[in-house]
Formats: sequence, C-alpha cells, structure tokens
Amino acid sequence: MSRIKDLQKNLFGGTTSNARQFGMIFTLVAIVVLFQILTDGLTLRSDNLIALFNQNSYILILAIGMLMVIVAGHIDLSVGSIAAFTGILVAKSMAEWSLPWPVAILFGLAIGAIIGAWQGFWVAYVGVPAFIVTLAGMLLFRGGNQFIGNANTIAVPEGFRVIGSGFLPEVGPNTGYNNLTLLLGLAACVAVVWREFQARKTRRDMDAEPAPMWISVLRMAVMVGVIVFASLRFASGRVGTSFPVSGIILVALVLAYSFYTRNTAGGRHIYAVGGNSRAAELSGVKLKRVNFFVMMNMAVLAALAGMIFVARSAASGPQDGNGWELDAIAAVFIGGAAVSGGIGTISGSIVGGLVMAVLNNGLQLLGVGTDRVQIIKGLVLLLAVALDVYNKKQGKFSIIGSLTRSMRRETPAPPTAPPDADRETARTAVPS
Repeated sequence: MSRIKDLQKNLFGGTTSNARQFGMIFTLVAIVVLFQILTDGLTLRSDNLIALFNQNSYILILAIGMLMVIVAGHIDLSVGSIAAFTGILVAKSMAEWSLPWPVAILFGLAIGAIIGAWQGFWVAYVGVPAFIVTLAGMLLFRGGNQFIGNANTIAVPEGFRVIGSGFLPEVGPNTGYNNLTLLLGLAACVAVVWREFQARKTRRDMDAEPAPMWISVLRMAVMVGVIVFASLRFASGRVGTSFPVSGIILVALVLAYSFYTRNTAGGRHIYAVGGNSRAAELSGVKLKRVNFFVMMNMAVLAALAGMIFVARSAASGPQDGNGWELDAIAAVFIGGAAVSGGIGTISGSIVGGLVMAVLNNGLQLLGVGTDRVQIIKGLVLLLAVALDVYNKKQGKFSIIGSLTRSMRRETPAPPTAPPDADRETARTAVPS
C-alpha cells in the first residue's frame, strides 16, 4: 500500500508533474495504441511518425506562444493570418528582392516583432481586449497577405526549404540508422538521468526528503524507454529522412520556454497576472509590460511557424494559415490550461498538440473524411474541458482542481501581501 501511495505522490504529482499533465500523456498513449491496432501498425511506422512530426511542428510552435497568451488571461485569433502575412513577405523578399535566405529569416522574425509590438501596444497600453485586437489583426493581415501576394503563390529557394522539410544529415559509418538522430536520442537520455539525480541532490541540499530511489529509477526507465523507441523510429526511416530540422527548432523552443516560464521572474509574472492581475500588480508585477510581452512573443512565434510552413510547402500561398489559431488554442486547452488563465505548462500544450495531431493522422489513415475529422476534433476539445469542469462541480476528482491544490500547497505568498480577498488567488498563480 505504501508503494502505491509513493507512486501517486512522487510519480504522478509533486513539483515536477501533475495529474492533468500525466492524464493527457496517458490519453496520448491510448490514442496511439488504438490507431496502431486499427491501422494494422501504420501509425508507428517510421515514415508516418516522421511525416506526422514534420506536418505538425508549426502548430506545436504556435501552441508554445498561445500557452503564454492564455495563461496571461488573453486569446490571440490572429496567429494564422500573421503567419501567412509573414510567409508571403519573406517569399517575396527572396524571389523579388534577392535577399539571401538567412537574411530573409531574420527579416521574417523582425516582421513578427513589429506586428507583435503593434498588437501589444493596443492590448497593454490602450486597454483594448486582446480578443478584439487580434480579431482585427486576423482580418488585417489576412487581407495583407492576399493584397501583397495578389492571391498567387510564390516559390522559395532550396536553401530556405531546409527549415521546413530538411532532416539531420547522414554522417559517420553505415549503421543502418541515421547516426545524428541516435546521438540526439542518447543526449536526451543522458539529460533525463542527469536531471533526475540533480533533482534528488537539490532536495537533499534543501533538507527535504527525495522520492524513493525505486520511484526515480521507474521514472527514468519510462522516459528513457520512450526516447529510445522514438529515436530508433526516427533514425530508421528511408535514406534521406531522419529527425526533422523543424523538430530541432521545436525542441530548442520547448526547452528555452520551459526554463523561462518555470525558472525566471518574468515567466512567473505571466502566471501571476493570469491568476489574479490585481494581486499581481499589488505585488509589484508590471502588468503592461507582461501583456505587451506575451502578445509580441506570440507574433514572433507565429512568424517563425509561417516561415517553417512555407519552407515545407516550397511556396507561399493565399490559403496559408487558415484555422491555425484554432488548432493552437485547442492544443493549449487540451493540454491542461485553464480557461480563466493562470494555469498551464509548455509541456502540457505540446502533449495536447500531439493528441490532436495523432487523432488527425490516425483518422486520415483510416480513410475518414475531412468533414468527420473536424467534427471529431471539435467533440474531443469540448469533452476534454467539459468533463473536468463537471467533475469539479460535482466534487469528484478534477485534474485541474488537483493541479490547483498542488500549486496552493507549494507556492509561497507574494512579496507584498495583497488584500485578503486576493491573497489565495495570487498563491495559485505560479506554475508547478
């Protein structure tokens, strides 16, 4: 019995995980297993996994930025249009202005920053709700894409396509696998083991009792097993394919933004604003600065996602970006973000995005029509949130409620104590 309690407390809870996130991981695994059976093994074939990851990397990048926007208590409906607008300008800059493709990428990121500053100004300093600002942006930049491109497609050069359709190159001896992908997987395994032992060391240094060793070993075994399996799948694809370059970009962004949101004052301020903006302001958080940052950051990531999609498609077109904002928002909410803000994780949003990606891919492999795919995806999003809200109202197990209680236990009071009515909310506004 004690071992079961240790498992629940240390493997599925605590400061490094929560029931919501692990629940979505189990959901993802269940969906993968289901489609693996229904498609007679096609789901986990190397070529399908590579294609699935390559086709959805730009949506997962959008989910990173959208998570921060939603955690801060806003919504962004313009990301698809910003991606399309940036894509057409970058394609045009290379085709007609003869910009080298590395310079064109920087140009695209600068466009995203300018657009983000524009929308962030209206949200943070004028006080227009983000829903209205980004709805206007959706119309404005969609029209801009069609006006600049004259509703035509514009091809991009071969070098630029690497960021969207490139793979890790073949190097070293012929092992039957892509050696760089294997090395990447090995590095990830080492990182998992190192992080686990560092966490144990940190808890001992703080005079806190670490998790039982068997829990740590089990956690490392599960993570390493998943990484090894994925590495072998990606590394064993047909010659010329391996882990996508867009995947490298995504992994780098996940690591960077996870560190930022968990370990920096700026990241924790975003959660504080989303949890209770009044209490956060009384604690010294600069609300305008936080709101400006999340909107600007979202636009930059949308510009990057747009360039990756154009690179993968080899051309920019007038229909680029349609519906992307809905996929990104769905990924964030399925991944455990609270509708009211203040709760959510980068890793949870990635898992939520993968749930939608695997669901979409599996249904396509089964020959389900696009119309029914959209219906099913909509129902999954609705049920994922409605079930948790219902359980919470009924006083039953609620994954979001479980997460909130975990945060309340672990988070200290803010530096400047806000009024009593706001103090408890301020404590729940920091990520686990």
